[in-house]
Amino acid sequence: MIERIKRGLNNPYPFLLRCIRPFARIIPEVLYLKIIFYLSLKYKLNLKNPQSFNEKLQWLKLHDRKNEYINLVDKYEVKNILAKKYGTDFIIPTIGLYNNFNQINIDMLPSQFVIKTTHQSGGVVVCTDKKNFDIEKAKCIINRKLRKNLYYWGLEWPYKYVKPRIIIEEYIGTDSDLKDYKLMCFNGKVRCSFVCSNRNKNLNIDFFDINWNHLPFERHYPASNAVINKPINYNKMISIAEDISKNMRFVRVDFYEVESRLYIGEITFYPGCGLEEFTPQKWDYILGGWINLNCNENKK
Repeated sequence: MIERIKRGLNNPYPFLLRCIRPFARIIPEVLYLKIIFYLSLKYKLNLKNPQSFNEKLQWLKLHDRKNEYINLVDKYEVKNILAKKYGTDFIIPTIGLYNNFNQINIDMLPSQFVIKTTHQSGGVVVCTDKKNFDIEKAKCIINRKLRKNLYYWGLEWPYKYVKPRIIIEEYIGTDSDLKDYKLMCFNGKVRCSFVCSNRNKNLNIDFFDINWNHLPFERHYPASNAVINKPINYNKMISIAEDISKNMRFVRVDFYEVESRLYIGEITFYPGCGLEEFTPQKWDYILGGWINLNCNENKK
């Protein structure tokens, strides 16, 4: 405990950030965003004339609130939406949907599967061998997630109204060989992508331009030293992502590619909650310049 206090005194920003989170329900939204923004990124949030990528994501949290976004961030409902539009071949199959963990009959599940909540980011439990699966640990993780509302962490508006449920999906690969391709769409156009790798170790994130050239910046997580080849279905990813993002100022569309087969992952409107630093910082403003807040409707 003493060591934790010492670390907090030496670097007070993360400590203060943890202290302010519980007050998200009572602090006015704009003030709360300004506080957590400064504690996370060390510069003041300008909502009247946002310029950086992170600033514009905060602006979107407050001013771009469409009911359709709620189902798009719901990990179960989005599957139905995408399946109707693009076909079930692009959707990771769902094994079951549950309101609470006690409804799950582990004996009826396959030897490998993935458990996650429909309303949260993270909290994924992967079972690679049911014989050695720690069911009590999984129950603890999932139940803890079910009690939380992601909105009160960083005011990501759509999550406030997503019903907390449990979804079990088919297992499509291990973290060590499963790459997560995330396409960032700015006003309906893919301008860059990033790839998550080494999730089971220390997460690496590598950014690429539209021609799959490695971009010279990092965002919160270090880039890997590995050569990451362009996915086989890259052009199809772009086509789907741009179709999904029509009439949206910004959205990120995620994909998996497993043995040349393409799956659509999740849809995210505020990557990193809009609170992750760029190195070098100029890229925060370069990506921010790609978002036109004045499109489609008048700026508020």
